[in-house]
Amino acid sequence: MLKSAHSVEINHSEVPIRLFQSNFLEFFTHISPVTVLVIWLPVAIFFLVRGIIRLPAGASALVIPAGVLLGIFIWSFTEYTLHRFLFHYEPKTAAQEKVFFLFHGVHHAQPQLKTRLVMPPVLSVPLAFVFYGLYTLVVDRLLGLPHWIAPLFAGFILGYLIYDLAHYATHHFPMRSGYLKYIKRYHMMHHYKTPNARFGVSSPVWDYVFRTMPAA
Repeated sequence: MLKSAHSVEINHSEVPIRLFQSNFLEFFTHISPVTVLVIWLPVAIFFLVRGIIRLPAGASALVIPAGVLLGIFIWSFTEYTLHRFLFHYEPKTAAQEKVFFLFHGVHHAQPQLKTRLVMPPVLSVPLAFVFYGLYTLVVDRLLGLPHWIAPLFAGFILGYLIYDLAHYATHHFPMRSGYLKYIKRYHMMHHYKTPNARFGVSSPVWDYVFRTMPAA
């Protein structure tokens, strides 16, 4: 029987599950959240500044905060969609099982392993290019609003940073009060009680919208 992220057995060992025989390839499967900040925070700042500098004469300055907030909102939907339909895809073949175990199954197998809690650049960088291309296609070519691209993408990257750092925090920070306590419990229940539900990580909004939030 093929395994998905729904059905992997949890391994509490601190020794990482080895994914590749090659030490070179294995190296890229481990990443610190500091690396995510170092790579993506400058990207978000770059696009934010670019949006401000290139704001056309006569355009409202509200485009910048509105674009950033909309980009964060779009990321939250992307986060849910990727997690539910890509990372938790049910493999149909042995080859697919191996690929999706690399993507996300290994995280469900070793949920507390610190070096596999944020998205490695070998995955996040190509995805960023894909989404930037989509923004260019839709916002510029179809809607004719090129000055919205930079603030939207800045917000999208900020949303991704919030997601990745929140994910790390839910596994390794105390988070004992308020929303942080709620989101930690919510994500732990995804891992240990309902792996086929609660697909949001930084927010439960889309689980309510698409009815993947269990009653209890």
